[in-house]
Amino acid sequence: MKPVMLYALSTCPFCKMAKRFFENQNIPYNFVDVDLLPEEEKEKTVAEVQRISGRRAFPVIVIGEEVIVGYDELRIREALEK
Repeated sequence: MKPVMLYALSTCPFCKMAKRFFENQNIPYNFVDVDLLPEEEKEKTVAEVQRISGRRAFPVIVIGEEVIVGYDELRIREALEK
């Protein structure tokens, strides 16, 4: 299975939906709630999210080499199947 990384905000409803999707599907994933990081680490992580996705939007889901911005269950399922 491809590695899954989720960059999220703790208060974002779409981020929560993404977490719930992975948990309900028993898909192992790593995540970071960017807004809960210490300030210096937060700045670095936001810069990384922007580099990966080209935007400052959440959630950002990385499945293998594919980057999905926002919660799009169809795209997530397709990326997991590739």
